[in-house]
Amino acid sequence: MNLNLTTVTRYGLNVLAALGASIALFFGKPIFIPVTIAGLLAAILWPGANWLHRRIRMPWFVACCTIVMSLVFVVLLIFALVGVSFSQILNDIPKPNDDGSMQKSYTSLRDKFQEALPFVTTKSFNSVLPLNAEDSGLYREIKRFFYSEQFTSLLLSVTEHSFALLAESVLVIFTLLFLLVEGQMLLNKIRNIFGPMPESQIQVSASFRQMAESVRSYLVWRTIINIGLGILLGIFYYLMGMTQHAVLWALLTMILCYIPYLGTIAAGVLPVLDAIVSVSPWTGVAVLIFYVVVVTVEGYLIVPWMMGRSMDLNATTVLISCLYWYLVWGTAGLFLAMPIMAAIRVICSNVPGWEPWGSLMGSDELPEKPKPDPAPPAPSKP
Repeated sequence: MNLNLTTVTRYGLNVLAALGASIALFFGKPIFIPVTIAGLLAAILWPGANWLHRRIRMPWFVACCTIVMSLVFVVLLIFALVGVSFSQILNDIPKPNDDGSMQKSYTSLRDKFQEALPFVTTKSFNSVLPLNAEDSGLYREIKRFFYSEQFTSLLLSVTEHSFALLAESVLVIFTLLFLLVEGQMLLNKIRNIFGPMPESQIQVSASFRQMAESVRSYLVWRTIINIGLGILLGIFYYLMGMTQHAVLWALLTMILCYIPYLGTIAAGVLPVLDAIVSVSPWTGVAVLIFYVVVVTVEGYLIVPWMMGRSMDLNATTVLISCLYWYLVWGTAGLFLAMPIMAAIRVICSNVPGWEPWGSLMGSDELPEKPKPDPAPPAPSKP
C-alpha cells in the first residue's frame, strides 16, 4: 500500500513514535535498566574474557565467569569501603537526644566561625549564632528534623532502596554472564535479521563494532580519569586535615563524576561542608577553590585529550540527554545517559538518512559551503 504522507504527517508520526518509546522505557525500566547496564559492562569486559580464552587457554564459560567474579569483587570492595566510611560519619554525629553532646558540637562549630570572621562584632555574631544552642533557630530546626517522621521515612526509604539495588545487582550480574557467554551467537542472529546480503551484514557488524568501541573507550577512560580525580582529591583532603572522611569523599568523587556536570557539582558539596565543620571555614574555602580548579582542568584539558572522539557529543546534547534519561529512568538514567547517547549517535551516523541527527548530536562544526562565484556582468548594449 502506497501512502502519500505530507511532511507534517511524517513529523507527527515521528513525535508519536518517540512518545511511545519514552512511555515504554518508563514503564519497562525494571527490565531495560538491568539489561542496559549488563550490555555496557559486556562491551567493557568482552576483551578481557577474550584475552583469557585465547592467551590463557581458558574455556570460554570459565573465562566469562572469571571476569564477572572479578567485577563482583571490585564492586563489593568499593561498597565495603563506602559502608565503613559512612559508619564512621554516623558515629561522629552526636545523638539528637544527647543535649550535652549536641551543645558541645554546636559550640565547637560556632567558635570556628567566630575565629574565621574576626571583623564581625560579638553582638552581631551572637545574634546569628547565640551562645546557647537552644536559642538558635537553625539548631532547633535540625533537631526537630531528626525527631520528625520525615527522618524516619528517609531511613526507611534508604533501606528499601538498598535492598532493591541489591536485587537489581544480582539480576545485572546474571544478565552480564549470559551476554558474555552467548554474545557471539546473539550477534550473528542479529546480523541475520537485517537480511542475508553480505553488504548489509558487513555494515551491521561494523556498526556494532564501532558502537562497542565508542562505549568501551568512553567508560574505560572515564573510569581511569575518575580514579585519578579520587586519588588526587583524597590526598588533598587528607593533607587539609579531613583525615576521617577523605576516603569516603574520594570514593564519592569516583562514582558521581560518571554523571556529567551535575555529578561533578554534587561530589564537591559534601567535602566543602565537611571541611567547614571539621576543620575551619577558611579550609572549606580552600577546598572549594582547589576542587573548582581540578575539575576545570579535568573537564577542559584532560577529558578532551584522553578521550578524543570517543565521546564526541556537544554540551547541549549532554544536558538534554541527562534531563531526558533522568525523567525516564531516574537516578540510573543520569549514570547511563552518556554511554547510551554515544551508542545512539553511532547508530544515527551509520543508518542512511539518519546522518543529520548524528551530526546534530556531535561537537564538530559543519564545513562552510563554498560561496557561488558572482555572476558576470551583463554585456552592455551598443
